[in-house]
Amino acid sequence: MWVPQQLPDIAGPLKKAGLKLNARQLADLTGDPMGAVVSLGGCTASFVSPQGLVVTNHHCAYGAIQLNSTPQKNLIETGFNAATPVDELSAGPNARIYALESIQDVTRQVRDALAAAPDALGRTHALDALEKQLVAACEATPGYRCRLYSFAGGNTYRLFKNLEIKDVRLVYAPPRSVGNYGGEVDNWMWPRHTGDFSFYRAYVGKDGRPAAYSPDNVPFQPKHFLKLADKPLGQGDFVMVAGYPGSTARYALASEFDATSGWTYPVVGRHYKNLVSMVEDAGRRNPDIAVKYAATVRSWQNAMKNYDGQLEGFRRIDAAGRKQKEEQAVLAWLRSQGARGQAGLAAHERLEQLGDEARAHRERDLVFGQLRSTGVLGAATQVYRASIERAKPDAAREAGYQQRDLPSLEGALRQMERRYQPQMDRELIGYWLREYAKLPASERIASLDAWLGGTDAKSIDRALDRLSKSKLGDTQARLALLGADRATLEKSKDPALQFAVAVMPDVLRLEEEVRTRAGDSLVARPVFLQALADYRKAHGQAVYPDANSSLRITFGNVMGYTKADGSKQPSFTTLEQVAQKATGKEPFDAPKAQLDAIAAKNYGGLADKRLGTVPVNFLSDLDITGGNSGSPVLDAQGKLVGLAFDGNWESVSSNWVFDPAMTRMISVDQRYMRWIMQEVYPAPQLLQELGVPERN
Repeated sequence: MWVPQQLPDIAGPLKKAGLKLNARQLADLTGDPMGAVVSLGGCTASFVSPQGLVVTNHHCAYGAIQLNSTPQKNLIETGFNAATPVDELSAGPNARIYALESIQDVTRQVRDALAAAPDALGRTHALDALEKQLVAACEATPGYRCRLYSFAGGNTYRLFKNLEIKDVRLVYAPPRSVGNYGGEVDNWMWPRHTGDFSFYRAYVGKDGRPAAYSPDNVPFQPKHFLKLADKPLGQGDFVMVAGYPGSTARYALASEFDATSGWTYPVVGRHYKNLVSMVEDAGRRNPDIAVKYAATVRSWQNAMKNYDGQLEGFRRIDAAGRKQKEEQAVLAWLRSQGARGQAGLAAHERLEQLGDEARAHRERDLVFGQLRSTGVLGAATQVYRASIERAKPDAAREAGYQQRDLPSLEGALRQMERRYQPQMDRELIGYWLREYAKLPASERIASLDAWLGGTDAKSIDRALDRLSKSKLGDTQARLALLGADRATLEKSKDPALQFAVAVMPDVLRLEEEVRTRAGDSLVARPVFLQALADYRKAHGQAVYPDANSSLRITFGNVMGYTKADGSKQPSFTTLEQVAQKATGKEPFDAPKAQLDAIAAKNYGGLADKRLGTVPVNFLSDLDITGGNSGSPVLDAQGKLVGLAFDGNWESVSSNWVFDPAMTRMISVDQRYMRWIMQEVYPAPQLLQELGVPERN
């Protein structure tokens, strides 16, 4: 996952893999094709027309599809196709498209601020203050969103400046039976046959500047947009992805890996499975719950299956043994360096201590964190925290509660209306209260104990009965409280607000403990990661920073792989395999129009001569992770050949230990996207806009 600054240095490997463009062209992040790649703040997307049309994954647009769905008009099931721009639907008040404009190295400023701080807590506060100062200056011109990124544990800091497009509209989404064909059964699996694509459109004010949703807004006109490939993609061809991968932990300590594999994934995964079961059971009885919690459930399902896959992968490759062996080799090398290696050794020891401290109360922190972010309790906590922060100067406010954050905060409170149902909220809060009651007495939180009035079943039921009288389930009530001052909220009789007021002192206390540890880590982490990088360079190994949601480029070739059972996996799947999988029942309920077209061999001029049919999904040996979903897959000429949407089951452990032999990226082929838009869920107007009119 190369940072853009490294591209000129790897021009040789890029050319060898098959890139026809100059690597320096890719390093121009505002040029063609990189200027077309955008972030959705959790997924990646790209402009594909001069009228602001944006393509991404169906699962990335799923939240917007869900927000616009009801039991009576369920767009998740039926799909959505705006016949004209007037018919396009708002993707929600918090939907965003971020178009990168510049990257500035600010490492020296950060180091100077940290060096001047008096202690660990002071370092965290100093970094926080400088970040706000840099971001405020960067956002001085309205319409921009800026963010400070730390690379390699804090060895480098860069400030990213993005145009923030606030009016995002849903244009096209295929039905669930195409966009999520295979569902959770096929998630992370190969072979795969999923039409995981959807389209948004970016809108701005008439002056061309970002503006909140308005019927008067006009389509954004990007400087660059991707063209669909005009050469058929095949086995061995060069492909690359530009996107925004969320996080990897390939340089984490062995003890951090052990904590994740031994506790975090099994425990959090178990909770998610319990929550999914609760919501699905309730959803079968109440369609309103099924629709309102659809996006939430899908997120839980994806995470828990990912965790299961990682754990299986860890066992298969003995990840724990490999991490331990590598770390011991680094430490031995540092010891061999004499005085030069002492700083790295000391930093490693301090990080071990900090890790032990952070994990000492992990069960408590998980349960308390989930409880205070669920439903009406989450809304009350946000509203009350906003009143506390509003009393401070803007630069001194907690991140997430500054003036720049208020539209997103209000948007979250608004769209809760489409993701909240009183009885389901009671069950979810009840789940976390019962989990809290299981904690040993030494792990309890005094303020929560006082509010709860006991940890037996009757006390929990009484608390839930009290919360059922909260007004925060009502959108207008939530929004009205968002503007209230602290004193008013502290006098409130609303039971959810009373919870927020009661526990806030402990929330703030625990935050300070985290900040103090973070301040120590700000010194130790970069020292150890630099030592690790020096070790790798000394042994001829590649060094690139862990993913951190900033722009990265990964490249390679279309290729299959051999599974652990010895079975050889092809690079492409095909239309006929979609029909072979079809059972007529979810998640393999392919639409009749699709099955009829396949049976008639109606390929619409999009068949690949080598396959004798239309390709559906394809594999390549690229390195991606969560956040890369929706990333454009580009060919050697920089043209769009598909969209990244998943990895194979064997790849999910690569967030911690990269395995090039087994790691594969799964993408939807642009020819399948076009075929769906021609033959199954027709959108001739979009094909025309994409410059690829229907073919016979």
